[in-house]
Amino acid sequence: MANENMWDFLNRNDRPPKPRKSGITEIRGPYYSVMGKRYLQDILETAGEYVDSLKFAGGAFSLMPPERVKEITDLAHEHNAVVSTGGFMEYVLTQGKAAVDKYIGACKELGFDIIEISAGFITLPTDDWLRLIERVQKAGLKAKPEVGVQFGAGGDTPEAGLEEEGIMDPQWAIKQAQKFIDAGAYMIMIESEGITENADPWRTEIPAKFINELGLEKLMFEAAEPEVFAWYIKNYGPEVNLFVDHSQIVQLECLRQGIWGTKSLWGRVLTYKG
Repeated sequence: MANENMWDFLNRNDRPPKPRKSGITEIRGPYYSVMGKRYLQDILETAGEYVDSLKFAGGAFSLMPPERVKEITDLAHEHNAVVSTGGFMEYVLTQGKAAVDKYIGACKELGFDIIEISAGFITLPTDDWLRLIERVQKAGLKAKPEVGVQFGAGGDTPEAGLEEEGIMDPQWAIKQAQKFIDAGAYMIMIESEGITENADPWRTEIPAKFINELGLEKLMFEAAEPEVFAWYIKNYGPEVNLFVDHSQIVQLECLRQGIWGTKSLWGRVLTYKG
């Protein structure tokens, strides 16, 4: 890139080119703000090198004209970024098996690469998760289960409401995640609620347990607040996989490359390539 050539006299952390296996940044697409082709084009033309994946949220694509959704997925692919459905599958599951099959087919037709499988509001047996992973992969798409420790996660539920639902055993979630990885899941999304979102204090021991048992490469952490993704970079380095809002791409990449940061991060994020 011309920008890299102009500034290559400045030292910064080495970042592998796309497609990356670590240090992946997934950004939120349409949900809190409307996003069409022209909006996304501006983002990708200026910061596309730092965007590995684009994720829709809340089933937003189902409210958009299909041809506009296809424009977005096509544009992402032009910039070597994959596209995820977000966790809409758990709503589709309430409609029955036929709806699930049609949903997977429609997602493939629209150009999605990843189908996220979440269960924040429903109870889904582990064997059913595994059957869904298999079904998604048979369609030629990547399955990305989302696991967490908070019942009722994923819908901006207030902290008091989540406290009423309770917390599940992190070890159970880790064992589930391992089974999903063994079944060929592309990656595991770790839901932030109950860990860093609507949790006071943060339960930082939970991501540590996931990483200790499963490693970094197959895990992606939801970190849609600057203080959260800064904490992950500070503790696990620039190669941790993170999901952030699209407005935060540049701020996150500054931390990954070690060129800027808060007082606690300034000059501390380094890589060494032998």
